[in-house]
Formats: sequence, structure tokens, C-alpha cells
Amino acid sequence: MASDAVDQDPMSRAFAAAKAAAERGEVPVGAVIVRDGQILAEAGNRVLADRDPTAHAELLAIRAACAALGSERLIGCDLYVTLEPCAMCAPAISFARLRRLYWAAPDPKGGAVEHGPRFFAQPTCHHRTETYGGLRESEAAELLRSFFAERRT
Repeated sequence: MASDAVDQDPMSRAFAAAKAAAERGEVPVGAVIVRDGQILAEAGNRVLADRDPTAHAELLAIRAACAALGSERLIGCDLYVTLEPCAMCAPAISFARLRRLYWAAPDPKGGAVEHGPRFFAQPTCHHRTETYGGLRESEAAELLRSFFAERRT
């Protein structure tokens, strides 16, 4: 891991992973998992590269963090992601028992935290991860806008 403070900021690392995903032609979403100030895992979307519709940044980071810890539970871990998680990723976050979720841009169309099913507010959600949205929201929104604008021209 780098010693530079900016490189250690989890949301900055998530943005770096999102930008790297965009350079590969993937939707620019990045995720980082942290425990006790240490970055355990980071990933950007790899849906196209892996030819896998489940290769969202959040799921890839969860898998890597679980492997690093040797556990299916990420107790005491926090997830930083550049976009509000979808209806596939939100339950995975709960099942992994992540402590906190920090996300940047809201996703009114596909999100499942503050939009859509509002997964963590459902009575069937057995682990309610603490959620904090809107961190660096405008930066994330611009990254997504730019990415999709380039594809429409």
C-alpha cells in the first residue's frame, strides 16, 4: 500500500478504481473495503472484461476482502463506493455483514439503498448496514455523465 495520504483515503481509492474501469470501457464504479484503517480490497467494475453480470465493483471487493480475511463475514469493515449500490449488491453488503456503507452518487434508476427497493429499510433485511450517501456526489455524477456522454456521440 502507498504511504501517500491521498492514496490511503478510501473514497479517493474508489474513485481511482472507477476511473481505471472507465479506461477499460467499463461503467466507472469503484469500491474499497477498509478495516481498522487498512485497505483490504479495492475493485472497479469488470462486467465486460469478465463477461459476468455480477462483476460489479462492490461484489469484487467483497470477494477479495473475504479472501484476504479468510472469512465470509466482513465484521468491522466499511465499504466505500462511487455509486449507490444496486439491488444485487445491497443484499451482498448485508450478507457480508459490512458495518458501514459510504457512497458517492445516488442512482435513482438502479440504486437500492435510497432508491428502488431501499433494501436496508426492509423488514426482511437481517443485517442493517449503516449507510451514508452523497460523499463527493458531484464528482461521481460528473464521472458517470462524461462516461455515458462519450458513448452517445
